[in-house]
Amino acid sequence: MSDEPLVLGIETSCDETGVGIVRGHTLLADAIASSVEQHARFGGVVPEVASRAHLEAIVPTMQRALDDAGVTLADIDAIAVTSGPGLAGALLVGVAAAKGYALAAEKPLYGVNHLAAHVAVDTLEHGPLPEPAIAMLVSGGHSSLLLVDDLAHGVTPLGATIDDAAGEAFDKVARLLGLGFPGGPVIDRRAREGDPAAIAFPRGLSAPKDQAAHRFDFSFSGLKTAVARWVEARERDGEPVPVADVSASFQEAVCDVLTAKAIDACRTNGVQTLVIGGGVAANSRLRVLAEQRAEKHGIRVRVPRPALCTDNGAMVAALGSRLVAAGVAPSRLDLPADSAMSLTTVSVTE
Repeated sequence: MSDEPLVLGIETSCDETGVGIVRGHTLLADAIASSVEQHARFGGVVPEVASRAHLEAIVPTMQRALDDAGVTLADIDAIAVTSGPGLAGALLVGVAAAKGYALAAEKPLYGVNHLAAHVAVDTLEHGPLPEPAIAMLVSGGHSSLLLVDDLAHGVTPLGATIDDAAGEAFDKVARLLGLGFPGGPVIDRRAREGDPAAIAFPRGLSAPKDQAAHRFDFSFSGLKTAVARWVEARERDGEPVPVADVSASFQEAVCDVLTAKAIDACRTNGVQTLVIGGGVAANSRLRVLAEQRAEKHGIRVRVPRPALCTDNGAMVAALGSRLVAAGVAPSRLDLPADSAMSLTTVSVTE
């Protein structure tokens, strides 16, 4: 039996109820209950619906994870939970559940940062993270570049979106094209049938004039508007909208900016490892383009398998395991849910 701690992680920041169990860098269980279908008819996540779904799913998802791992709550050494950032009501469900389980089982509790957990989950697939590393987190709510010197004790933000996140742009463009919600997977599929060079959509914050103030920042609002205007012009002229070409050209614009800035961040900081996490990291074109550009500069790209890119309890457990191993103090039982938690806060220790 390994002497590494057995850590359970709970994730409820958005529309997935996730419970994961890890020992060291080994994933033992990753149980997920998604409410995405309940949100599809609204074209986006409805916070109240998500919170109710978490309430209904948290107990059976917890039991499923324990059964999958072949352990009981008494066997767990520590419990980690996403305490921010995310939807306030959704976070409260996970935090309250984690407190209850920790108190009942007399286990230490770790409130952790959702975004840092997206970095930590990569260790379940590729082993310990070389540090320093650059992490690019791309999801429906976040697009950020981080310098990771020591994940257990903090990260340094290098840049972030100044308006729409990448995943948010995918959702809005998919809605514009009548492709449904969530937009990322369906645009990825339709883009494979199209020409990424068919339409010259803009690359936000990529001009020379942007380098001083926004070198590592992102902006996708202008791109989203450009797609909308292009589609509207076609419809106004009575011409069909080539959905595959629009999807491919839009996706190329997003992935071009993301990968260019990520590689620039690596080179500027003398870092040889790039970790990509978050739901958009599952995008096939982003993965390919990142590998191509990184290879030219001797940079290694680490991206978890798609199932670990979206929100899940395994990533929370992975970060919790790192914190326990590093001797970081656990959180208090009055741990709050912080919907606007700073990127620099990896865990809540006060």
